[in-house]
Amino acid sequence: MAAGLLVGGFFLFRTLGGEFIPTLSEGDFAVEMRTLTGSSLSYTIEKAQQAGGILKKQFPEVKEVVAKIGAGEIPTDPMPVEAGDLMIILKDQKDWTSATNREELADKMAQALSVMPGVTFGFQQPIQMRFNELISGAKQDVVLKIYGEDLQQLADYAQQAGRLVRQVKGAEDVYIEQVTGLPQIVVQLDRNRLAQFGLNVADVNRTVQTAFAGETAGQVFEQERRFDLVLRLRSDLRKDINSVRRLFIAAPNGRQVPLEQVANVELREGPNQIQRDDAKRRITVAFNVRGRDVESVVKELQSKIDKQLKFAPGYYTTYGGQFENLRQATDRLSIAVPVALVLIFVLLFFTFGSFKQSVLIFTAIPLSAIGGILALWLRGMPFSISAGVGFIALFGVAVLNGIVLIGYYQPAQSRGPHRPANAHPARHRSAPAPRADDGYRCLARLPANGPGHLRRGRGAAPAGHRRHRRAGISHAAHAVSAARALRSLGT
Repeated sequence: MAAGLLVGGFFLFRTLGGEFIPTLSEGDFAVEMRTLTGSSLSYTIEKAQQAGGILKKQFPEVKEVVAKIGAGEIPTDPMPVEAGDLMIILKDQKDWTSATNREELADKMAQALSVMPGVTFGFQQPIQMRFNELISGAKQDVVLKIYGEDLQQLADYAQQAGRLVRQVKGAEDVYIEQVTGLPQIVVQLDRNRLAQFGLNVADVNRTVQTAFAGETAGQVFEQERRFDLVLRLRSDLRKDINSVRRLFIAAPNGRQVPLEQVANVELREGPNQIQRDDAKRRITVAFNVRGRDVESVVKELQSKIDKQLKFAPGYYTTYGGQFENLRQATDRLSIAVPVALVLIFVLLFFTFGSFKQSVLIFTAIPLSAIGGILALWLRGMPFSISAGVGFIALFGVAVLNGIVLIGYYQPAQSRGPHRPANAHPARHRSAPAPRADDGYRCLARLPANGPGHLRRGRGAAPAGHRRHRRAGISHAAHAVSAARALRSLGT
């Protein structure tokens, strides 16, 4: 029967899934908001105010919505102007009316904000978001990183991977990093035309640089102070592609040649940002996990990417965030736990000097895990590193129980078969780790069993009295030990 329970517990453990640490409820939401690439600060502020108005109007659970855009004086959390963090302050959960739990409320809020076109939202919690960002550089739970050389190829792979992520159940708030899409005015010179007008590349570059970056044309003096006089186009003209095309270039013969006659001036999408890890270009596809464990979601995504997305040579993927933390912690535990178990077995063998008894005590370790696995399954909780630490503590208690059991079994075996008092040592063994309230029970039983019998005469006494006297002494010893333990806990 024990073997059957052990096998059943093993297969049940395989179905639990895994996560790094359990998600604790912080009571508030931290929402990452992103507008279109290249959006102005005023546009981002407008969308943040619109999102806050929608949430406060449709959800009575919301007390306040505060938006943070850009970076402070100390840039510990730098963000572009098209991104912002919405801090949603919520009421107590007992006052909620729109949802019964945090996941349900986040889904409903995301659905309400989906009416805003061109704006994406990712729901997390304040501390959890900062923790993820410090570890992996992204604010989401899981980050899929794609490495390669060509930015456009990376962007195409990221779009395909994002479509696959949206097909995975439990993957929410999908965010695809924008590495392209920033509009740029590109001037491509025609060298044949330049030769016809007697111009060279340096002349055109100097004029274009003066128009956009500015060039010193002289100096202005104010008494003892002097200032450079910088010449360049007005801000509105620099953004107008037609004005750039009509920009005049001075030819050697004194003629003014429009730029569009010697160059092709176009408005193209250029790189927005270039991110690198270990000197390699990369792009990220990040998402949060709700309603499932992280490990099962990533495994399903890995199988989809392996089957449906083929990368060119030199392009590959890695996973970061909570899944990376889980993998690293699992690798460490896979080394530390077996080493600890081997050391426990060696110490047991040196203690009892018997291989059979050491194995008998050691069998309590896998059998004790059955209850822990069943408790996780009944609570609907995946296996986490904190649960792994709890299992290690459980193994220690199981070994202590086995040691106490063997300690009672050996004296009973040495007395022979004619002493049935300890024939069942498991019924008479004491707990290896008494609780604090056991001391109070011993103190309560002391007047009834201890002093009343200890005051009897020192001479011969009936056998029943001797048994009661031994019981009283035993209870008194337990009471003194418990009192000392309680006093040490108090100090």
